[in-house]
Amino acid sequence: MKAWPALCLALAVASLAVWLAGGPVTSAAHPLAPLVWDAARWPHQPWTLWTASLVHLSGGHLLANLLALGALAVLGCALRAGRAATLALLLAWPLGTLSLLLWPQITRYSGLSGLIHAMVGVLWASVAIKSGAKSWTVLLFAGLFLKLASEHAWSNPIGFSPEWGFNVVYAAHLGGALAGTLCGLLAGGLAQWRQSQPAAGA
Repeated sequence: MKAWPALCLALAVASLAVWLAGGPVTSAAHPLAPLVWDAARWPHQPWTLWTASLVHLSGGHLLANLLALGALAVLGCALRAGRAATLALLLAWPLGTLSLLLWPQITRYSGLSGLIHAMVGVLWASVAIKSGAKSWTVLLFAGLFLKLASEHAWSNPIGFSPEWGFNVVYAAHLGGALAGTLCGLLAGGLAQWRQSQPAAGA
């Protein structure tokens, strides 16, 4: 199995495993609460930079993120997201969570949504660097830009959603998207540079 779909599958399986192990994690007293990112405790629980993405607040929350994850797995395969894109996502994963420190209002975070936005950023960057599929570059950028603009996380980092029944951390979407885009551009640029070396040496 190729790297991108393999990582997407691993994320889905891990998220389901955490859910089956404890269901929704809605309070600090929950046995799986040490997997949730906490602004005050994360230096003593650094694994939460990764594990927070695997914890969900409701069955609907988990299902929506798994559906988005599946769609991005298929899209990544269609766009031929390779090892560079996968490595970029692995780097963006903790960086997106860490970006939440920019907003003191955010004290806890869990869910795949930040990482999903990072995936879109990585895919956009990987397509933008390549010479083909320019229509996908425009579509991915426009979709991500409109989503982030509608949430305006820079001034509204967190807000209660009646549809979900809990606070949505919009800043995680913004932080994930930026981390994914930057890491994707870096990884894609390095991959392009490495590919050009033999030709340049010849």
